[in-house]
Parts: sequence; C-alpha cells; structure tokens
Amino acid sequence: MPHCIIEYSKELESEINPKLMINAAHHGALASTLFKESHIKSRTVSYQHYKTGANDLRFIHITLRILSGRTLGQKTDLSQHILSQFKALLGSKNLSSISVTVEVSDMERDTYSKIIL
Repeated sequence: MPHCIIEYSKELESEINPKLMINAAHHGALASTLFKESHIKSRTVSYQHYKTGANDLRFIHITLRILSGRTLGQKTDLSQHILSQFKALLGSKNLSSISVTVEVSDMERDTYSKIIL
C-alpha cells in the first residue's frame, strides 16, 4: 500500500512524460517512510475533456488510497511529501499554470481484499 492514482489533463503529456509523474508519486510515498518500496503501486489516468473552474487550468490530482489506521499527522505528512515531489518536478520543467492537488483516502482494512494469481 498505497495505491497512487495520478489523474491529469492530457495535454500535459506534450510537456511531461507520465512516467515522471509516477516516479514523483513513488518517491514522495517512499519519503514519507510509511511504506516499503515494494508495496507502492502507482498508475496514471489522463483526461482529454474536463472543466476546472472559469479558466480551465491544466491539472494534476493525486489520490493516495491507503489502508485505514494511519494518524491524521501521518496522512498530512504523506500528502506534503507527494506535493513536494510534484513541485520539484514541475519546477524543473518550468511548467506553470497547473493546479496540483493531493488527497489521502482510507480504505477499510476489514473490507480490503487482495489476491495475486
């Protein structure tokens, strides 16, 4: 755990490779020290059509789905580590006018099931 789901506006792909976003989420989750590297799972979803307020800002939204039981402080720290990685990534590419948001969401341990076939 966690599942890092990176949603973004598709036109960003002309300026930044989605693999770089996956790496940023991965490094941020690892920097939080809450997870083993082998447990971090990341994926991207791009959106060609979207509406973000009056100005249609390009966006990146990262959802981290983690098993319940972490404190609010741990979740806040995780969110900040992820945001810091994306700030560094986007800053290194001189990208601006992008809304970057991070959300940490609990998955109930009792109802989470997993199988590897």
